[in-house]
Amino acid sequence: MKLLFLVVFLCSGLVFSQKTIPPDYRKIPEILDNPELLYPFIIPDKKYDYWSVLRNNPDPDKAIIYESQTPDSMILNDPIPTKGFFQKCLGEDCFSYLLACENGRTLYFSNEQELRKFIGFVDNLPEAVLIANTYGYIVDAGNVLSSSYKMDENHISLYLTKFTNSVTKESFFIKINRKTGKLEVKSNGFY
Repeated sequence: MKLLFLVVFLCSGLVFSQKTIPPDYRKIPEILDNPELLYPFIIPDKKYDYWSVLRNNPDPDKAIIYESQTPDSMILNDPIPTKGFFQKCLGEDCFSYLLACENGRTLYFSNEQELRKFIGFVDNLPEAVLIANTYGYIVDAGNVLSSSYKMDENHISLYLTKFTNSVTKESFFIKINRKTGKLEVKSNGFY
């Protein structure tokens, strides 16, 4: 009898503790769960002659993730970065970096903070997800607690996840100021 009572008590706690998403939030499209598919949606604050996102691969054709346009000509006058954003490993194809051409001068954006600076004003949902990615938050398309959003004139609010270990995920409510790119973050619990 005591065992039955304990099981019923625990199960009722699970049912009543389920988190929900407010009804005015929409599902983030599954395609936005991959950072490499977000780059075409970037609208930089500054006007660049050309910009592209590359991965550290010695083969120029395999290095290109996204190009804003094909440049007429461009001279790379600086060494290619040895570190970048979204560092996954050491060696080839382990990180990305952004190259931009402004008034004939090559500029590199090679860490998460520089990527956020390049984006500037948060124009759209893919930019908001990409900024959240730079802080380690990701879209988990299989769960609404980690794949929902709402946009207004001043903020983009997201429910995203962060892995705490290889098995456990934690849902977070993230509010991004569109003008400054600053985040307000609150844990929404583990799932």
